[in-house]
Order: sequence, then structure tokens, then C-alpha cells
Amino acid sequence: MQEKNKSYPIIIIGVFTVILFISMISYISIYAITNHREMMDNSYNAHQQLLKKQNTRGTIYSADGQALAITSTDEEGNETREYPFGKTFSHVVGFSVNGRSGIEDLANYYLINSNAALKSKAEAKENDKKFPGDDVYTTLDVDLQQTAYEALSARDGAIIVTEVKTGKVLALVSKPDFDPATILKDWDSITNDKSNTQLLNRATQGLYPPGSTFKIVTSLEYYREIGEDYKNYKFNCNGKFASGDDVIRCFHGENHGSLDFPLSFAKSCNSSFANISLQLNRDAFGKTLDKLMFNNELPWDMNYSVSSAVCDNDLGDADTMQLGIGQGKTLVTPLHMNLITAAIANNGTLMKPYLIDSVVSADGKKIETFSPKAYKTLVSEEESDFLKEMMLGVVKKGTASKLKGLSYNAAGKTGSAEFKDSASDSHAWFTGFAPYEDPEIAVTIIVENAGSGGEFAVPIAKRLFDCCFNEK
Repeated sequence: MQEKNKSYPIIIIGVFTVILFISMISYISIYAITNHREMMDNSYNAHQQLLKKQNTRGTIYSADGQALAITSTDEEGNETREYPFGKTFSHVVGFSVNGRSGIEDLANYYLINSNAALKSKAEAKENDKKFPGDDVYTTLDVDLQQTAYEALSARDGAIIVTEVKTGKVLALVSKPDFDPATILKDWDSITNDKSNTQLLNRATQGLYPPGSTFKIVTSLEYYREIGEDYKNYKFNCNGKFASGDDVIRCFHGENHGSLDFPLSFAKSCNSSFANISLQLNRDAFGKTLDKLMFNNELPWDMNYSVSSAVCDNDLGDADTMQLGIGQGKTLVTPLHMNLITAAIANNGTLMKPYLIDSVVSADGKKIETFSPKAYKTLVSEEESDFLKEMMLGVVKKGTASKLKGLSYNAAGKTGSAEFKDSASDSHAWFTGFAPYEDPEIAVTIIVENAGSGGEFAVPIAKRLFDCCFNEK
């Protein structure tokens, strides 16, 4: 009997060990299945090297089938990655050496795999060649990308254009740029210079004070708190607004005179918005910022920076006024402003932005297709209608008047974001959409150290809208 009792602990330990072993195997199996792509795409995965030796990296195409990145092979089997459009797509398409960036990184899992037909693989093997990798078709529009690239010209800054109803990214430009074809040769000179920011994707990673484009957010909070009573708002602007010792000045000290709320927004009156900011519930404003994804993750699959804007009841008057006009400690990426704009244009619903439309084998077989997906509702339809009307007023009566009188109606908000003590040191912003009646695209532009958004960013927006809606 004692011998039998002595065996109980051994049995229990044995059963526990078996259960633990089965649990570990199950966990590993489930993890491998659910995280297969992430595991395969890890640069430390030795299987990647095997695939690179076995398959020729696939081609990256624009939405209409123009090659953006292609691998050429000489008679000796040496491969060269070529970029037919040079620097034009440098940040969004990226590079595949010395690490990876852009779509070259995002789509790496597909590009190094081959789903070519057995016949194609047999022919390649017979001719002692690699298997052809799968090709990736993007959402990018070549004409729009080239227009954006040329419009930014020699200026530093960024442009992003998206489809509001689908989330497709149509164009993404960042300057300064680089030549992806010579990145290996240029690597040391770029990376050894700490002041060199060529590799920084300003559209997704650049953090800027939003300036008056942030008045979209302030206006949303104001409308949430007072509703239709915004129609009763009156303010007389003499070029500045003081709260105690703290003074907010309008851009270049402009005196806007008698204003209601829509005109305060259209004329981008800092004094009026400083006054409005002090009337807001600061905790409620903080919750609105959270809802709009400030200090939070964005639905973006490549590298990006997190925008920051903080408001609560502990925030002092001076900082609250700065927040209300998009200055102070508030920082945002062009990507983030574009997502907010796109959601407003799409009746409040943000579609998840995406760059890859489909993956196709070398034989033309569809391997995977990506479809539009709603991410979440940022504002209600009523709030969307209110903000769209305010943004239309900026074109009709305000700082984006250079978009008036066209075959389409555009709407948006300009910004002149001061980044030094001097008001002359300003980044030029514009974020907007068109057509107003049935929005198709959202456009966000920042031109570094250019001046006012109405003077420098709006003309770029016009070129982009014209490109989309065929106005010459």
C-alpha cells in the first residue's frame, strides 16, 4: 500500500509534464500559424536567405501597371534592383538593401516568394535560373505622384493623397529624397552626416506644429460642446488676444475686425480661436484628442511617428490658447492630418489607409487581393457636415481662395505653423478634399519654412486636384 502511495507523486508529475508538453506544442503551432507572415518576414529568419537564393525578387507596380521597382539579371546571373522613376517614389517604394524601407519592406514577404506555375519553375530550373518572384500591384497613381513630386520642387516637405471612400494611398512624396538605385553606394555619406534627413519619410514620420489646420480639431470640440449655438458667436479682432500676461497674435498681426464663427475659421483668426479655446471644457477636449488618435497608434502598416496633443483640466490658459491654434507643444504628422481630413470627407468614417492592392504570380494568377476596410468612426455625420461646411468657407471666403472658381468645389484648411520665435519662420500647410458635394480624395501638404499656407501650400493643392479632375 505504501509503495502504491509513493507512486502517486510520480504519476502526477508525469501527467503534469505531458500536459505542459502538449500545451507548449499547441501554443507553438498556433503561434506559427497565426504569425506565419511575421515570422517569415523577420530579417533574422534564415529561410529568407534561402528564398532570395531560390527566387528573383518580384516587381512592384503602380495601380495602372507601370513598373516602380524591378530586378534585372545579366548573363552571369548578377541581379540589380532598378527604379524606373528614379527619386520620384523614393520614400514610398523604398529600397531593399542595407535593410529595407517603404513598400520594399512592407511587401517583402510577397516579393521574395514564388507562386509561379510548375511549368514556369521547371523551365527556370532547366535553364539554371531562379524562380520568378511574385509581383505586387500598389494603389499608387503615377500621374498624381509625379505631379506631387514636381509641385514640391526643391522645397523640403511632404504630400499625401488618399481616396476617402477606400483608404487607398494614391500619392506620397517626401523631400529631401534619395536615389533608391544608388542607396548602397550613397549609404555611408547619408548616414554618417547626422544633419542629413534624406531617409526620413516626412509624410509619415515628420512631426510638425499643425498651426491653423488644428483649428479643425478645436472647431469640432467647440461644436460638440455648444451645437448650433455656434451661430451666435461674435468676436471683434484687433490683431491680438490677451489673457492675463499671455498674448496670442494673428498671423503677421492682421486685424480681422468683426467676425462670426464661420468667418473666424475661414480667415484663420488666431485671436478668435484663442478666445474660443478658453471657453472649452479641457477634459472633454482631451477626450476628443484621444478619439482623433492623438498620442495613440494610427492604422498604418509602415514606420510612422505618433502625434502629440494634450489637454486636461490641469492645462493652463497660455498652453490652452496655444493648443487651440495648433501651436505650443502640439505636434502632428502629415499622415495623421490626412486621416482626420479623409474621415471628415467620408461622413465621419475613417477607412484604413493601404498601399498594396494585390499580389500576382509571374504567370498572372491572383495570390492575394486587398479590399477597403472601415477602421473606425472619428466624428458623427452631423459633425462631419458641420466641418465640411466650415472648410468650404475657407475656399469661398478665406485663406484658400486660390481654389475658387474651378470646375470642382474644393474644401480645406490652411495653416502657417510657426516653429521659431519669429512669425516669419513658418511651415505652410494645407489639408482638404474635393469635390465638396461627393468627396473623392483628401490632400495634405506641408512645405517647410515657406511661409503662409494660403500662399505656398494651396497652389500645390490646386495642381493635385487639377490632376485628379482633369482640369488643365
